[in-house]
Amino acid sequence: MLLGGLFAGLMGSLLVVLDWFHFTSLTAPGSRYGCGIARRETRLPQLTLSMVNDRFTPQGILQLPHGIARWFQDERRITFRPQYRLFSMRFRTAWPMKGTVECDQEADALRLTLIKRVPWSSALITMLWFGVVGLGTVWFLIAFLLDGGLTSLGGALLGLGIVGMGLLVLAFGLITVSLAYRLEDHRLSQVFEELHGTLASPANPTT
Repeated sequence: MLLGGLFAGLMGSLLVVLDWFHFTSLTAPGSRYGCGIARRETRLPQLTLSMVNDRFTPQGILQLPHGIARWFQDERRITFRPQYRLFSMRFRTAWPMKGTVECDQEADALRLTLIKRVPWSSALITMLWFGVVGLGTVWFLIAFLLDGGLTSLGGALLGLGIVGMGLLVLAFGLITVSLAYRLEDHRLSQVFEELHGTLASPANPTT
């Protein structure tokens, strides 16, 4: 039983590591990988796909002040993410974000569709955690009521205490996820603004 638990834990950890590795890789197969959580559209007048291509190196790389982007010409897609350097003081949460930008040529402009993504493991584990805590609290409350837990003052206080603890854990989780989302969204938005400014600037081909 113990060995089975250890094996399951190792397999779960390996899947999370592989998920994050594929999520952070700037490759064509991984360019659309991740759970989409937000979408935003913008238009850049007088910009063409060939002009976008000129902003990147021949390898399709664009180094930004706070991140890195890669251009996939055949897919008409840009993938970008914040740059995490070794020994950096920037705190990294369990919900890192990257962005994919779908480029669609219109008559007089280029339409950019930004999709913000997080790793699938982060999204699934978060939903599972909230589900277990939330449903567990509700299940306990129903079972407690059916067993007559409110027939005495001591039982009522015990039930209220456990339910209150469950709600406190839920509130703490919501605050943690909310703060992490705001932090990672700020980092990603900063890189997107740098990318947007580079694309909108006068032609300056990367060498």
